[in-house]
Amino acid sequence: MRDMEPVEEIALFLRRLKWAAVAVAVCWLLWLLAPVLTPFVLAAMLGWLGDPLVDKLQARGRSRDFAVGLVFTGMTLLVLLALVLLVPTIERQVLTLWASLPAYRDWLMLTALPWLEARTGLEITQWLDFSHLFELIRSNWERAGGVATTLLGYLSRSGFALLTLVANVALLPVLTYFFLRDWDVFVERVAALVPRDHLGTATRLARESSDILGAFLRGQFLVMLILGVMYGLGLWAVGLDLGILIGIVAGLFTFIPYLGPASGIILGVIAALVQYGDWPHVAGVLAVFGIGQVIESYWLTPKLVGDRIGLHPVAVIFAVMAGGQLFGFLGMLLALPLAAVINVLLRFAQERYVASRLYAGEQPGIVLGAPAHHAKHPEQGQG
Repeated sequence: MRDMEPVEEIALFLRRLKWAAVAVAVCWLLWLLAPVLTPFVLAAMLGWLGDPLVDKLQARGRSRDFAVGLVFTGMTLLVLLALVLLVPTIERQVLTLWASLPAYRDWLMLTALPWLEARTGLEITQWLDFSHLFELIRSNWERAGGVATTLLGYLSRSGFALLTLVANVALLPVLTYFFLRDWDVFVERVAALVPRDHLGTATRLARESSDILGAFLRGQFLVMLILGVMYGLGLWAVGLDLGILIGIVAGLFTFIPYLGPASGIILGVIAALVQYGDWPHVAGVLAVFGIGQVIESYWLTPKLVGDRIGLHPVAVIFAVMAGGQLFGFLGMLLALPLAAVINVLLRFAQERYVASRLYAGEQPGIVLGAPAHHAKHPEQGQG
């Protein structure tokens, strides 16, 4: 047996090396196929979120096809309603922003940068000379082969990106329908691959991950929606021309802790200073986000989200940034689901470790209160 131990160790090392190579290959394929996989991941998430409602309709006697059609129609109508309400508003806000760009440029060059230079001693304005930047860009274009060559290359790349975007948008509803219809089939096929000895553990971990992540995503979406509306209406009431756009941006960034309110406050304060140039409107912006944060912290998040994902805000920020850096938009989509699943696995590993002999040791544990319990027996005997 002792002669076989080195061989077993080598075999174990090779098995681990094989699985490590498989993991590296999978990550490399994800990185290569990220633009193609994005609509599939979005559709899978929508199908996973809609499957519980489909199952509830089936439990009430509806057929699977009817339940899927009803849920898919409801999801489609919600998306269309959001587009009808948001697209014209966002379009007007973007046009307002475009018309206001000269005012923002003048405020930056004539007010903000001189104030910053006076207090830091840095010469920043000369590095932001627009005429100098224009000459620099033009000279670089000429070195690259002329403006026409660069523009044609940009248009070709943009055209391909636009075609990819259109194809992804067209595929998304089709893929969502199929994921909704066949979600239970996919789950059964994955479960059939799990070794029978580990089926109970795998089922428990999968159910726990699904419950935690589903509750978190649904609750977080509602929080984002409510805060986006609150911030937009509040900044519009303060009088900001770009208030609705800033509110939407702050609401969308709410899923990243601290980034949503921080971005909204910075953009809102700048918009108030450019549009009005006084402190009462800045105070109004701060009041809107202050009230929104109080409502989110003490009512929205505890009521709708709670601590369902079990991740520290630092871990959430790192997961989103790391996913975006590694795999782009696909990585940002997968960041929180993977972080939630990893968190469930880590808690399971901690549970197994605490119950193991490595943690408890060879000696039996000390029972607290035992000496006092034994001390009562002499007294009881004397009585």
